[in-house]
Amino acid sequence: MIEVTAKEIEAKLANKELMHLIDVREVDEVADGKIPGALNIPLGLLEFRMNELDKATEYTIVCRSGGRSSMAAKLLEGHGYKVVNMTGGMLAWDGPVE
Repeated sequence: MIEVTAKEIEAKLANKELMHLIDVREVDEVADGKIPGALNIPLGLLEFRMNELDKATEYTIVCRSGGRSSMAAKLLEGHGYKVVNMTGGMLAWDGPVE
């Protein structure tokens, strides 16, 4: 599994790189703030909402600390999706939130 740090994601977004972020935290967690533009699909619903994703697109998976995003990345990889796991999750995120 490919992994990146929160700082690497923040730098890419600052450089206006197109990124597809999926935040797998629960809705109440996301209410406290998420990375701008991230799509919220709670981990428990991911298997049922995979069909909304494009296998030709690379997705960066985010959660609170990196554990759930790692599980989500493994699930998606197992179904043929291109994914990157953001290590450290939102606890490591110092960038803007919405």
